[in-house]
Amino acid sequence: MSIDLIDAAAARLAGRARQTPLLSSPFLDDLAGRRVLVKAECLQHTGSFKFRGGWSALSALTPEARARGVIAFSSGNHAQGVALAARMLGAAAVIVMPSDAPGPKIANTRALGAEVVTYDRATGDRDAIGAEIAEARGLTLVRPFDDAQVIAGQGTCGLEIAAQAAEAGIDTAEVLVPCGGGGLTSGVALALEARAPGLRVRPVEPEGFDDATRSLVSGRIETNTRRAGSLCDAIQTPSPGDLTFPVMSRLCGPGIVVSEDEALRAMAAAFERLKIVLEPGGAVALAAALYHPEHVAGDAVIAIASGGNVSAETFRMALDRYGDAP
Repeated sequence: MSIDLIDAAAARLAGRARQTPLLSSPFLDDLAGRRVLVKAECLQHTGSFKFRGGWSALSALTPEARARGVIAFSSGNHAQGVALAARMLGAAAVIVMPSDAPGPKIANTRALGAEVVTYDRATGDRDAIGAEIAEARGLTLVRPFDDAQVIAGQGTCGLEIAAQAAEAGIDTAEVLVPCGGGGLTSGVALALEARAPGLRVRPVEPEGFDDATRSLVSGRIETNTRRAGSLCDAIQTPSPGDLTFPVMSRLCGPGIVVSEDEALRAMAAAFERLKIVLEPGGAVALAAALYHPEHVAGDAVIAIASGGNVSAETFRMALDRYGDAP
């Protein structure tokens, strides 16, 4: 992993990915007690940052490999990012998804032309299922986070943050990143190391799925005992990756853990104050900025709003509970 790989991914993504805005609101600043800037990756193609990594990985394949097709496993956001990239590049895609993934994510993945294979998240082994199908059909496996080209694609979000922060007059700040397996976290950390070393990445996770936070404390990869059961489905991975954890260990500050209620509250705040729609997993970084200010240093904080693929039921629950709360 290097900045050169991220720059190359950025060149391939030029004209394909959206440059998402860095949003702000005086109401959020008052609530956090500091300047809050929100990187709205929920406005990226397919509703999350995952399109970056999907396009980066597929566009780096040889024409022969793309012609054979690709396979990925995902709870929904990586699925849609890979499915869209595959459709744009004329490649077949098979996506292995947990059966309890939000209905819209499964439906959207199919609508983008991918074949969806479901499994039980609590008892199934998605790595084994994906490897078996890949071998049987000659498909290239595009992992959701432990893949160098995927990490490079996600790192392009960090390149944008570096440029946008400089334009906003910010050269020192903590960058809060929703963290599952660490692809976005490590990619952004690598980009900022090279282009904005005054910005430090902090992974943010939901309660019960704090493997990255615990891994950074222990110095080794820790695993979650639970495999399912969080509203933050997009980031409930078993553990950090073999590629992502060394990067996070070297470059990231301590992790921050938020509750599901705080994620829902942040969803409501983002909708009311920024007019953007977030899913629970995509809102955890903003939740940390707003409701755990004691764990954040400096006069400004940047929170990545990583995804907005939320069901109407869950979004309604967030607004019903916290629509009138600060």
